[in-house]
Amino acid sequence: MNPDALSSAIARAASDIIAKHDSALAEGIEASTVALERPKSRDHGDWATSIALKLAKGVGMNPRDLAVALQSALADLEGIRAVEIAGPGFLNITLDAAAAGEIARTIVTSGDAFGTNDSLSGQRINLEYVSANPTGPLHIGHTRWAALGDCIGRVLRASGAVVADEFYINDAGAQMDVFGESVLAAALGQPSPENAYPGEYIQELGKKALERRPDLGTLPRDEAIAIARDIGYDIQLGEIKASLAKFNVEFDVWFSERTLHAGGDDSLIEQAIARLRAQGHVFDDEDAVWVRTTDFGDDKDRVIRRGNGIYTYFAADAAYYLSKGDRGYKHKIYLLGADHHGYVHRLKALAGAAGEDPDKDVEILIGQLVSINGARLSKRAGNIVELDDLREWLGTDALRYSLARYPADSPLSLDPELLTKKSNDNPVFYVQYAHARTCAVARNAATAGVDREVFRAELLEHQTEADLATALADFPRVVAQSAQLREPHRVARYLEELAAYYHRWYDNCRVTPLADEEVDDVHRTRLWLNDASGQVLRNGLTLLGVSAPERM
Repeated sequence: MNPDALSSAIARAASDIIAKHDSALAEGIEASTVALERPKSRDHGDWATSIALKLAKGVGMNPRDLAVALQSALADLEGIRAVEIAGPGFLNITLDAAAAGEIARTIVTSGDAFGTNDSLSGQRINLEYVSANPTGPLHIGHTRWAALGDCIGRVLRASGAVVADEFYINDAGAQMDVFGESVLAAALGQPSPENAYPGEYIQELGKKALERRPDLGTLPRDEAIAIARDIGYDIQLGEIKASLAKFNVEFDVWFSERTLHAGGDDSLIEQAIARLRAQGHVFDDEDAVWVRTTDFGDDKDRVIRRGNGIYTYFAADAAYYLSKGDRGYKHKIYLLGADHHGYVHRLKALAGAAGEDPDKDVEILIGQLVSINGARLSKRAGNIVELDDLREWLGTDALRYSLARYPADSPLSLDPELLTKKSNDNPVFYVQYAHARTCAVARNAATAGVDREVFRAELLEHQTEADLATALADFPRVVAQSAQLREPHRVARYLEELAAYYHRWYDNCRVTPLADEEVDDVHRTRLWLNDASGQVLRNGLTLLGVSAPERM
């Protein structure tokens, strides 16, 4: 009996009992109404639910009385060994060996699809993260947002949502002009301009720009700056894409800020102003155009076009926000850095001004800073710690797993000595080693003549087998919860717990027979459980963008 089947059984029992008091309420009780949790102590059974406390008040019952009625209804169901009542009405449920072990066959049969669910089915989500200026290499901060954003996208998709991972390219504005001047000065061997971008990478870009356009020094300065800027931009954006690809991060959309300004009087920005005005939230004052964002909780109204006709950053924000909805994405998630707290009210106000629900249609996750002991500044950039340097130093798997292992809003300091250690103290090694061990067991089983021709779940009688089976069954719930809360660290912590259950089972239960033993159905059934463990570990690591090695 998997958790979905158990939830359905509990829902049916609860509906039958509640119907005697309130038929309308009973009709609304479904499997999704039943929240199953794994008890912290295995002494309290395989699953726990507070459904009695949740429903009792609606029909004027004492929660414990409802729990007693549910206990009686569930106790005789096939697959349930015991139902105990705890506290004011919690139900602790223990499955029999056959019901618990059946999950192994389900997992092996489902394969890569096990863990996927439909909890977010029908949702179309635009997920924006990283969004760095294309004027330099990605740094340590971008590394965290890249890992977290990619993992969030993976668990959202695994839960049925349609997701567009989007990178907003900040390729308009004064910083691009300064970038162009910096590249041109490097190309021509001239002194760097004031506020120039530093680092050897600028010298490299200047050299490449001159190789592409040897005539840079003969062109009018404004034209030369524009050419140097565009060449440097093209090369640097390509390097950003390559860095992310090596980090197992691929974006569906690369959205250029320049496109918002294209078209003059009919630009996306002008269209956005007109649309917000039609909603009744735009006003003119002192030759400037304003959006009355205070109507939606912002601390002040925002200028969208200054009196001199120049658009503000807020104008681009507005046009970009509206473009996401125009592309069919009702829900927008922004993963922003720790220095972007001011964007929360701004984006919420934009949603309201656009006629959307600020509490439902836009979500802003603020990530905190990350540091790595002993990390050195980039030789090329000179003033940052580059993503590429970190990846080459610590490895993609260790870096991605460690960054995904913590909530986005927690400051993080990583220990490189631990991350590069091949021992159980290193969480990613511990989980990957568990997967490699499942593969080794499968190889040894094949050599010994153990196959999966027979599966008898009732033979999985050892306590470590019950513990492992229950942990395996919990994976879909963990994935769904990670997606709903935007917290992929729950997957990482689950995998570590699962690895611990697997290692304990491995120490107590043999898949291959001893030298003087014959292969029997216990060995064959245990191979199913072993392979199911490997499948879930592999599926979980995939959600984190981490490899699942077969040998270590």
